[in-house]
Amino acid sequence: MTTKEIFGYEADPHFTKKVAYFSMEFAIDQALKIYSGGLGFLAGSHLRSAYDLKQHLVGVGMLWKYGYYDQTRDSEGLMKPEFVEKQYSFLEDTGIVFTVQVHDSPVHVKAWLLRPETFGAAPLFLLSTDVAENDPVSRSITNNLYDENEATRIAQSIVLGIGGAMLLDLLNYEPEVYHMNEGHSVALNFYLYAKFKSLPEIQKRVVFTTHTPEAAGNESHSYALLKEMSFFYHLQDHEVKFILDMEGDSFNYTLAALKFARKANGVSKIHGKVAQDMWAGNSGICEIIAITNAQHKGHWTDPSLAESSAAGDDVAWLQRKKEMKQDLFKVVSDQCGKLFDPEVLTIVWARRFAGYKRADLIMRDWQRFVDLVSKLDHPVQVIWAGKPYPKDGQSVDLFNKIITRTMDLKNCAVLTGYELGLSALLKKGADVWLNNPTMYREASGTSGMTAAMNGAINLTIPDGWVPEFARDNENCFLIGTAPDNANQEERDRFENVSLLDTLETKVLPTYYERPEQWIKLAETASADVVLSFDSARMATEYYELLY
Repeated sequence: MTTKEIFGYEADPHFTKKVAYFSMEFAIDQALKIYSGGLGFLAGSHLRSAYDLKQHLVGVGMLWKYGYYDQTRDSEGLMKPEFVEKQYSFLEDTGIVFTVQVHDSPVHVKAWLLRPETFGAAPLFLLSTDVAENDPVSRSITNNLYDENEATRIAQSIVLGIGGAMLLDLLNYEPEVYHMNEGHSVALNFYLYAKFKSLPEIQKRVVFTTHTPEAAGNESHSYALLKEMSFFYHLQDHEVKFILDMEGDSFNYTLAALKFARKANGVSKIHGKVAQDMWAGNSGICEIIAITNAQHKGHWTDPSLAESSAAGDDVAWLQRKKEMKQDLFKVVSDQCGKLFDPEVLTIVWARRFAGYKRADLIMRDWQRFVDLVSKLDHPVQVIWAGKPYPKDGQSVDLFNKIITRTMDLKNCAVLTGYELGLSALLKKGADVWLNNPTMYREASGTSGMTAAMNGAINLTIPDGWVPEFARDNENCFLIGTAPDNANQEERDRFENVSLLDTLETKVLPTYYERPEQWIKLAETASADVVLSFDSARMATEYYELLY
């Protein structure tokens, strides 16, 4: 395939540098279920803006046979993961099949193409091992995103990194920049080492985005297992240690990526500093800058609400917001048998379920929470949604605990099926978008951006992207945080009180007693977020600052 055949458009003169963007997940459209959460949402918005700006960027990802998982319910109404084979008639068979060594055996890899015009995103090549030439174990490599089996996870990284780089060579697409979005594709550098023979030659071509603000959360595996799995391509493990000046028994994906790259970025200003501090004690790492995440305005924003806001028509704005709430409440009634009222202030907590994000913080003081949702003068409705990793027992238990505890509360609902479609409904139907992670543990977090684009006001801890946006009581409501030296128990207790105090003394009175101020606050938030957190800005900064 020629470059013209791949893109179907001419690159803008400002963005002609050829870039290959590697990511384990991409959230492009509800119909293409190859993502789990924020990393995929971010990558999808990046490709959409790359298309809008006519950048010379091509995505490289994986075609997951069963996706991440389908989040359904069991007979008791609790969360149940289902794994259903997906079919995509809109993907183009490139006719390209090649082999990648995994565990010293050839694995056949087939390449599919999502053309730019299909969903308005830069061209995306998706790799699959589900081909007849492979044995059942090899075919299963691309079954499930983030497979629980360690060897399978390593094989997935080999196919993405080494397989993706091999595909680009087969296409005669010679990237000037290989961009690793998170460390999953780090194996591509061992393929590049065989090709260019030196670390400096790789560093000329490779950049890296890190998303994980805790050292323990960055993926690592034993050198022995990686060598056995053919992760290092033609290198031996002792050669890898020498080239990268790394020691120990475990190979850390992020640390290696920081040594292979010429430059890296964190995904918010806070995270850039956290990443610099976290890896500072290691020799040979590249410069780490900050390029704050963003989301695609055109994909996420409701046009009618935006038009009403631009025209200064508060009546039309309110009417449209209530219509969007009613659309969301149809899902609530369908899933939970509860009838929500579009006149009532609606709080939404929706994102990937992980312990540090504290989905249950608002209900930590149970009696005070019950009092909150029982108010008659200032009534409240609360909705939760999100997907925990299906084998993360603690997060699944938390999801189900919230279902169980709120089942008898007629104005509280927990929704399943948190994907692009439901995410959009929640952001458009929310009055308040609740975000309360443990401080310094949210690298960026982008859900509040798209919520603000749709008239939802962020009630938020000032972590991740928030400090670059927030003006308390002007475009959001900030939750006061515990001292940095507080332990987790003290922090949870302090911030639960702060959250509920803010709701009761600021959020509810503004919504019910000062509606004009509420609309102004929501419209200010929308204008501010579009100004600085539309992914066109982000995609441009990647070219200017990283590529």
